[in-house]
Amino acid sequence: QVQLVESGGGLVQAGGSLRLSCAASGRTFSSYAMGWFRQAPGKERDFVGVLSWNGRSTLYADSVKGRFTISRDNAKNTVYLQMNSLKPEDTAVYYCAASPRRYSTISYYLRADEYAYWGQGTQVTVSS
Repeated sequence: QVQLVESGGGLVQAGGSLRLSCAASGRTFSSYAMGWFRQAPGKERDFVGVLSWNGRSTLYADSVKGRFTISRDNAKNTVYLQMNSLKPEDTAVYYCAASPRRYSTISYYLRADEYAYWGQGTQVTVSS
C-alpha cells in the first residue's frame, strides 16, 4: 500500500513557476513509476507526465513538453513536478499517481488506469 500526498499548489501569474511535491509512504517507493495528471473544471483527468521507476525515462504531454519536468528523490520518497512558463490553461487540480508496473515502453503509462495509487490533488491556478 502506498499513500501519496501532494503539496505546493497555489496561485501564480502567467509566466511564473511552481514546484509540486508528492510525498509517498512505504518502503517500495523506488520501485514505482510516478505519474502526474491534472483535471480542470468540467474536463476529464489528463496525463501530464511520467517518470519511470528507475528514473531513466520520462514522457510528457505535448501541452507541457519543454515547460514541465518530473524528478524524484528516492531517499525522501518524493517526486516533484517543476512547472515553468505557466499558462492560464495549466489551471487544474494536479494529482500524482504511482504505478507498480514495470513497462519497458513508457507510453504504456499514459492511461490513468495503469496507476494503482493516487494522491488527493493540489490546486494550481494561473492568472492571466
